[in-house]
Amino acid sequence: MRTHVTDRIRNLGILAHVDAGKTTVTERFLYLTGATHKRGEVHDGTTVTDFDPQERDRGITIFAAAVSCDWAGHRINLIDTPGHVDFSDEVERSLRVLDGAVAVFDAVAGVEPQSETVWRQADRHGVPRIAFVNKLDRAGAELDTAVESIRTRLGTVPLPVQLPIGREDGFTGLVDLVGMRAYVWADGADTYTDRPVPDDLLEEARHRRRRLEESVAELHPGALEEFCGEGSLSARTLTGALRDLTLTGEAVVVLCGSAYRNRGVEPLLDAVVSYLPAPSDMPPVRGEVPADPEAPFTALAFKVSATATGRMTYVRVYAGTIGKGDTVLDAVSGRTERIARILRVQADRATEVDVARAGDIVAVVGPKGARAGATLCAPGAPIVLEPPTTADPVVSVAVEARRSTDTGRLATALARLSEEDPSLVVRSDPETGQTVLSGLGELHLEVAVEKLRRDRGLEVTVGRPQVAYRETVAQGVTGLLYRHVKQDGGAGQFAHVVIDVAPLDEGEEFAFTSAVTGGRVPQEYVRAVEAGCRDALVEGPLGGHPVTGVRVTLTDGATHPKDSSEMAFRTAGRFALREALRASAMTLLEPVTDVTVTVPAESVGSVLGDLAARRGRVTDQTTRSGTAVVEATVPLAELFGYASRLRGRTQGRGTFTTRPAGYAPAPRGQDG
Repeated sequence: MRTHVTDRIRNLGILAHVDAGKTTVTERFLYLTGATHKRGEVHDGTTVTDFDPQERDRGITIFAAAVSCDWAGHRINLIDTPGHVDFSDEVERSLRVLDGAVAVFDAVAGVEPQSETVWRQADRHGVPRIAFVNKLDRAGAELDTAVESIRTRLGTVPLPVQLPIGREDGFTGLVDLVGMRAYVWADGADTYTDRPVPDDLLEEARHRRRRLEESVAELHPGALEEFCGEGSLSARTLTGALRDLTLTGEAVVVLCGSAYRNRGVEPLLDAVVSYLPAPSDMPPVRGEVPADPEAPFTALAFKVSATATGRMTYVRVYAGTIGKGDTVLDAVSGRTERIARILRVQADRATEVDVARAGDIVAVVGPKGARAGATLCAPGAPIVLEPPTTADPVVSVAVEARRSTDTGRLATALARLSEEDPSLVVRSDPETGQTVLSGLGELHLEVAVEKLRRDRGLEVTVGRPQVAYRETVAQGVTGLLYRHVKQDGGAGQFAHVVIDVAPLDEGEEFAFTSAVTGGRVPQEYVRAVEAGCRDALVEGPLGGHPVTGVRVTLTDGATHPKDSSEMAFRTAGRFALREALRASAMTLLEPVTDVTVTVPAESVGSVLGDLAARRGRVTDQTTRSGTAVVEATVPLAELFGYASRLRGRTQGRGTFTTRPAGYAPAPRGQDG
């Protein structure tokens, strides 16, 4: 049931590649809505959302920051997400609780590798999006080229609703193709003047408006009916159809501007309200929790932050209402927690509020054990919502305190880090006794270690990064028989299994099937064998690495009337698969990444030679306006220290980005 309260809320994220301008877009949102009184600039280190010292030092977004503002009678809860691949887990957790997103693209570069990655993440979560082509004031900026890259690289239907007025340095405004009005910004002006479409652009604007109407009519039945009957679409019909197509994901509304110069941001805010969904527009979570403030309280914790004033848990309220002093149930741990304070967050600042209702994104103080992914709900109406997925770490470093007296403090600080960021994993190496910190990339671990030093005042030493290898079956075995018999007085254990092992198709991790007939192994024991096989996948025979890409078929077995049990068959499954893997031909796999290197054209030869030396395989190479873009697939282990090497080879003018590309066979002897 739609409610007035949730209709006037927009929960959205800003998604983009590094340096596309998403933090500047967020800052302009805050400034134009009156949430801040000064425009924050990334290059000056004065932004609201990039408030962490490391973000300001590095000039990139590292931690997803939540802010709120009001526009046209609507509350906008906004999350500025990181653009670097090492922090994609922050994006994943944010997308899980958002209703919509603004995808920001560079008008010169178009769709870049990480913008494609976050777009695919949003696809998986079914998050409706609109696009903003930024930096139209840059040399080489071209709206139509950027729109075409959205069409070809993202596989969607872009619907441009604006026409730029002027090019590059002469970019001064926009023609709104829906309302057929011109918006022009004077130099230094915070807002635009609304004018008729200039005469020299009128014919092109009419042509583009016609193309927009035709594209919408092809996709929207209601618009098609009016288009066929009237020969055109009214602004009201066009707006409604664009909203419908945004909500279904059939098309993407494209706007444009220059956030740095404050041009195009107000129409973008209007588009957020017009086209992106309210909580009440979204299907009920798990099919059973409607966005109703009167329903039992249900919320998902998506981020935990330890601050100087205490532990804050960021939650998206899906249903019901929560107030200060209320008691909630952590449905994952089963413990009850008291809500001491409710905060409406502005990045590193917060305003206390008395209640939070369905559709809100707020931080709560009080819960001591809730982790990211936990469901907080009314004690009388327990429910568990699907948590965000967490990526497997691919890079590890050994960390230890320089002073032995700090060992305990280091353990506590690492536990706090992994609580705040579930993609950081802390474990103890059983062979060396070292504490190992694992994450999603070299920069991810650099930031984590620097956080230990800055925030906790710890002096730590860090080992050389190590990548996370995997093992897989190249050629399996058939008919491996394993008998588990144990008799030590009392009830014994008996399990007899026969298994076949074979490789799986690339990208698949594990498959288990049973071909046993005649009830020789009861179904509950078959499930136990599968569980035992999964246990055996933790350590492979080559170097103790996790095993992937394995198909196991249970072909036969036998039971004992008294001594057989699920435990016995689980044990048999574990040892049978271990033996089968030792008898199979195994291959070591290493993580590989897709790398996009952007360098001056005169440096491309040197860069290509360096990539070849790093076992890189070049997949594409283009040159435009004196700049070369090289795409290659490179083993992750070969990229450690690449940033400084690239800067040296290109006099500081080269940049590169990466994104995970899965695993590939490693050369013999590669794993230490």
